[in-house]
Amino acid sequence: MMVKSLNKNFLINLLLISFIFLIDRLSKIYVIYLDNKELQTQIFSSKYLNIQLLWNEGIAFGLFSLNQGKFYNFLTIIITILIIFILYLAFKSKGIKKYSLLLIFGGAIGNLYDRIFHNAVPDFIDLHIGGFHWFVFNVADIFITIGVFFMILLEFTATNNKLKI
Repeated sequence: MMVKSLNKNFLINLLLISFIFLIDRLSKIYVIYLDNKELQTQIFSSKYLNIQLLWNEGIAFGLFSLNQGKFYNFLTIIITILIIFILYLAFKSKGIKKYSLLLIFGGAIGNLYDRIFHNAVPDFIDLHIGGFHWFVFNVADIFITIGVFFMILLEFTATNNKLKI
């Protein structure tokens, strides 16, 4: 019975990670296709949203974007180690914490794929109000952000429960 439950949970986890990776890949492939077809970086523009392809060689929000091959490779190795650690934590966790870590893992795998095969991550969602633009991001970043949000929320609720005791 334990093996059957383990296989069911493993399958659900694998499906969640695969879904995130697939949605991320398809969105990036489509935007790259449109960018190549239109021969311009501005694919779509509206009052609050632009779709424009930018290649991010750094980490979150373009931090550490340097044109140094050795540093880029070192950063990719560090990111890979962190992703493996997140997967380890996910399989040791339960409930919302587990699924939060799986959301982070699924998004991170999508971005790692691009770092390895494209040497940069395609970011293309540009939210803005007037002249204020948020950092350009992609679908994988959305899942990572949702996972981090729930991890922070869980930490706050756990801290509040400990303080009440």
